[in-house]
Amino acid sequence: MSYSRRSFLKKAATSTAILPISHVRAAAIVKPIVLSTWHFGLQANEAAWKILSGSGRALDAVEAGARVPEADPDNTSVGLGGAPDRDGKVTLDACIMDELGNCGSVAFLENIVHPISVARKVMEKTPHVMLVGDGALKFALDNGFKKENLLTDKSKKAYLAWKKEQQYKPVANIENHDTIGIIAMDINGNLSGACTTSGLAYKMHGRVGDSPIIGAGLFVDNEVGAATSTGVGEEVIKIVGSHLVVELMRQGLSPSDACQEAVNRIVKKNPVKAKGLQVGFLALNKNGEFGSYCILPGFNYTVYDGTANQLIDSKSYF
Repeated sequence: MSYSRRSFLKKAATSTAILPISHVRAAAIVKPIVLSTWHFGLQANEAAWKILSGSGRALDAVEAGARVPEADPDNTSVGLGGAPDRDGKVTLDACIMDELGNCGSVAFLENIVHPISVARKVMEKTPHVMLVGDGALKFALDNGFKKENLLTDKSKKAYLAWKKEQQYKPVANIENHDTIGIIAMDINGNLSGACTTSGLAYKMHGRVGDSPIIGAGLFVDNEVGAATSTGVGEEVIKIVGSHLVVELMRQGLSPSDACQEAVNRIVKKNPVKAKGLQVGFLALNKNGEFGSYCILPGFNYTVYDGTANQLIDSKSYF
């Protein structure tokens, strides 16, 4: 059967009209965009946008954004002021990844305010991907970072109150597991991402979650998209969550659907346990489309595309 040019154009116009508005907008013009997990991502987005709006690189933008909550003493889940482990030590995890697949990571790092910048140094100045503990600290000091006490009076007071109970049990949206993951696309359509956290409050000394693990807490593939996670990192590690989300987008799933399928993988393993967990994923594809999904209500994320810096509640499984 053949079609006239007029009927073809009419059919094409009709097909486009039934697409979701966000899809049409995103597919029409690829422009700079930055997304961050949680409400404090609003400030992170603003710092990132200063770079993106000046035609800067996405890598520089995500690092700048991540540094904002790291330096905020009132943020008890990232960097300075982060809740300590059960021994009273503030230990930090972070990773960063660029559009070329280069990545760097630090884990179990103490006394450095900006682990995300140390992670970038690992990426750019060493043949390695991850440095941990005392080795990461030595590397940071050798590269000009200053050693500082990260335990603020506020965090110390909360820790001492917890210590009287000595009953550790991560509770969704109550105890600290609010990592900031930040992913961005620049004016050239290139993607990068960063993830930084002080981890679960009152965790065992030496515990490392998903945040510094490439493929778990963060993954970027410049051909497809980028994803990051937040919540109880152990569950994300078990499914290599962020890598899974990106691979699902490669197979044709939308960012939202890819995040939902990653959550489904966790829930299906143990539905009863999942009702007490908070895990969320956030993703961005090469068309500029974005989406998220979490296990329990309460996870939110922020988006800045030059028109508005928005806080959005994520869809959830339960």
